[in-house]
Amino acid sequence: METLTGGTALALAGVVLGALGTVLGQHLATRVESRRHQWERAATDRAERKAVIMDFLGSAQRIELVLDSRNLGLSEACGTDEEALHDLWLATKAVELVCATGTAGAARDYAGALHARVRGGGASAAPAAKRERRHAFMEAARRELSGRRPGLKAR
Repeated sequence: METLTGGTALALAGVVLGALGTVLGQHLATRVESRRHQWERAATDRAERKAVIMDFLGSAQRIELVLDSRNLGLSEACGTDEEALHDLWLATKAVELVCATGTAGAARDYAGALHARVRGGGASAAPAAKRERRHAFMEAARRELSGRRPGLKAR
């Protein structure tokens, strides 16, 4: 059997180093692509949660407008109030589907307080309870959108 000459050994070492470099480069490229995909997924999830939260807030604001109009004596209970309540509860269910448990619970509590005010004519349910529930929802929504989301399992 022949022994390797210096030139052959260098050529073989070059092939091995080239193969190792290719494998290492592929590994690094795959890691970078994986992290980019995770970042994009997180951004998409956050955008979806933000859209649902904004829709809920829009529905809640519509109910707040109904309550303000009643307090000013500008309107009576009518079909638009019922439609606004329906929209509010539909938006609440969307929050339940997309957001963490704490945010969903805060949305249900706030929607319930608004619902009680609309059904009670605005006077029977305490305005302070509504404000507290709105504050709790806003805090939960801030936590939800900041990325610190307890209640969800890691994907």
